[in-house]
Amino acid sequence: MSDAVLAIGTRKGLFLARSAGGGPFEVEPIQFSTIAVTSVAVDTRGATPRLLAGIEYGHFGPSVMYSDDLGKSWQEAEQPPIAFPEKTGATLSRVWQLLPSPSEPGVVWAGVEPAALFRSEDGGVTYRLVEGLWDHPHREQWQPGGGGLCLHTIVGHPADPEIMAVAVSAAGFYRTSDGGASWEAANKNIRAPFLPEGQQFPEFGQCVHKVSMHPSRPERLYLQHHFGVYRSDDFGGSWRDIGASLPSDFGFPIVAHPSRPDTVYVLPLTADVDRTPVDHRYRVYRSDDAGGSWRPCSQGLPEGPVYATVLRDAMTASEAGLFFGTRDGEVHCSRDDGETWSTVARHLPDVLTVRAAVL
Repeated sequence: MSDAVLAIGTRKGLFLARSAGGGPFEVEPIQFSTIAVTSVAVDTRGATPRLLAGIEYGHFGPSVMYSDDLGKSWQEAEQPPIAFPEKTGATLSRVWQLLPSPSEPGVVWAGVEPAALFRSEDGGVTYRLVEGLWDHPHREQWQPGGGGLCLHTIVGHPADPEIMAVAVSAAGFYRTSDGGASWEAANKNIRAPFLPEGQQFPEFGQCVHKVSMHPSRPERLYLQHHFGVYRSDDFGGSWRDIGASLPSDFGFPIVAHPSRPDTVYVLPLTADVDRTPVDHRYRVYRSDDAGGSWRPCSQGLPEGPVYATVLRDAMTASEAGLFFGTRDGEVHCSRDDGETWSTVARHLPDVLTVRAAVL
């Protein structure tokens, strides 16, 4: 079996865990101690894997670091790698997402706060603003969600670099078919129950929490909303509610299976005002029919009671396995599609993001 790496970004540092030949993940000593790591990526497109980490230096602000030796050493661009042009009047406050493009060698995308998309053409070392999205006429009306006005999700088409999409809290889902020159809101049928009666299906303004695309069927998207779980079969052209049989349709992460487009995972929380796991147990719900039905997967997870939230970027699926991290510093892993679970780590700082890859 192949070796794998798991990157765990926390409120107070980065932890890398390694698995040799399919064995258990062993957690290495902390890196970037006391520094928040808000986004991570494992880029395996080249001959040598590259790790990327969006960090917050505190007083010195956010930055992006990269490593070409699996975390033994880290580099940073000589100038701030992500910076808003002076004409925007904006200042970078967080790097929420780092995504190696699935269709363009050397290209890495960054989603940031205030909500904006940046593009790198040197493997994630330096970035430039995608002005087509920044200049969108809806921007002046975008309102921040509870976590801020953040571009937290980037969906890259695996075959066509002109097609991509982003999710912004709390502006909604936007897509482009011309490489980012122009963008359209793509929120049809997503209900926003916090709006007045008769205005609950707006063109934009939905509080999208996370979106996941299936790589072999890119038109298939899954979306976790502030109120609701949705699926699209036309890359966001329209959406249908698939959360009716879940114990709660509130939560943050949603993850498509890496090889089966009809399999998707969510981790429901009790409610908007009670952001704890349903029944105070960690249970990952899996659907094998694209959201038609759901069943809980919890064998090996703590019996409870548990109270910690799993954040929007703290769950991931790859050929290395299915993983999630909690706000009380636990990381759990399944190597059999969620049927059974083992614990990778306990007592870490607040887990913000996890990513895994086979090397």
